[in-house]
Amino acid sequence: MQNTELDFTEIDKIITNALREDIGTGDITTNALINENDSCKAMILAKDDAVIAGLPIANRVFSIFDDKICFTIKVNDGEIVQRNQTVAEIIGNARTILTCERLALNFLQRLSGIATYTHRFLKEVQKYNVKILDTRKTVPGLRLLDKYAVKMGGGTNHRFGLFDGVLIKENHIKCVGDVVTAIEKAKKENMDNFKVEVEVSTLNEVGDALRSGADIIMLDNMSVEEMSEAVNIVGGKAKLEASGCVNLDSVESIAKTGVDYISIGSLTHSPPSVDISLYLV
Repeated sequence: MQNTELDFTEIDKIITNALREDIGTGDITTNALINENDSCKAMILAKDDAVIAGLPIANRVFSIFDDKICFTIKVNDGEIVQRNQTVAEIIGNARTILTCERLALNFLQRLSGIATYTHRFLKEVQKYNVKILDTRKTVPGLRLLDKYAVKMGGGTNHRFGLFDGVLIKENHIKCVGDVVTAIEKAKKENMDNFKVEVEVSTLNEVGDALRSGADIIMLDNMSVEEMSEAVNIVGGKAKLEASGCVNLDSVESIAKTGVDYISIGSLTHSPPSVDISLYLV
């Protein structure tokens, strides 16, 4: 998968805040040890087999701090890389490279971790016509990057936030009374004509949601047997999304039921980071 368009207007704000957090009034260790005009060359290596993601972001970390730095990307985001493969080369001021090293690697390790973890789920369900979705369980302030990394791993983004999709959750239903009332109110007030998705936890609620015209029905923490029955009940008249406690051991059995989507919070709330290091040459 090639790089997709990145909104650096927003990403630069994230990076600038992160640089301010890390550097503060200055890198006192590097500035004490390294001469101001010294230059060097560094390589960024993937220490694990991984799907790489975040190289353009790492590049911006260095270039925002020092626009004279030369950062050469060796692979595309979304590519599978091998252990000890060089993914980028940096030439420029030694102080800049040492000062920005950790922040650039933090972005790379997290985003590559998300992409790699997403790819592992995709491999488990590649025989089935199902999409792997992310959720809103992202690091606050980093959703743009987290969801970008999911795409680099082959996943599909669910709604970005509360503003671009109608998703009626359990607590919404408790507030208004029942599934039918919730869907009717959402459809009546849905001035932008978003598709209406509703979360259900029983097969009876599946039937209620279908009769009320839900476009997408989220099957929350249902057993595989219940999901299979839900697929039979719906019969293709609405899309079905499986959600809740999905892991690498269970995802294929869920895909076999015939659901259209599987949403996985752990893609972004607890992905294993990829080991990526920077070495001076």
